[in-house]
Amino acid sequence: IPACSYLSVLLYQDLVEQYSKLGVKKILQFNIDQKYSQVMKKAIFKSDIIHLGGGNTFYFLKHLRRNGFLKELKQWTLAGGILTGLSAGAIIMTKSINTASFPDFDKDENEENIKNLKGMNLVDFEIFPHYRNSKRYESALLDYSRKSSLPLYALADGSGIIYLDDEIRFVGKAVCFHQGRKYLIHK
Repeated sequence: IPACSYLSVLLYQDLVEQYSKLGVKKILQFNIDQKYSQVMKKAIFKSDIIHLGGGNTFYFLKHLRRNGFLKELKQWTLAGGILTGLSAGAIIMTKSINTASFPDFDKDENEENIKNLKGMNLVDFEIFPHYRNSKRYESALLDYSRKSSLPLYALADGSGIIYLDDEIRFVGKAVCFHQGRKYLIHK
């Protein structure tokens, strides 16, 4: 499910290439921001894996929420479905999409004027994708972590989190910001 249908064919081709290396043979594309059939929607929820793509988190959330899809995705996941997410798709799995709204120099624009920033609340932490180790990022994330009760995992491109049975495993570089402190995560 791409965050936006615009240029999604190119992203779909990349996704097919990546997943085919893992032995996945059939991949459906479901554009949430376009009209869709109930037959296609049912096919998506019969999938072994649903992948939420990257893009503008606010736009994506609006369209997932519009037809109750956000709630259905959460129910599907809690019933044992495997949900993966890239950037915006990962942020949406958390309690809130707050991390898409900062820092000012690298944030998603809220052109949709979304006020309700609640995500799926599938995990008890927050995610900040595309992290770069710099003073600007560190300052913004430390400041945010002072206001949030949840740990914030900042992930460099190519890194990720595997969350299974309430256990967290990290792939690649990750940093935790929590209560005004920065912790390096070692694999």
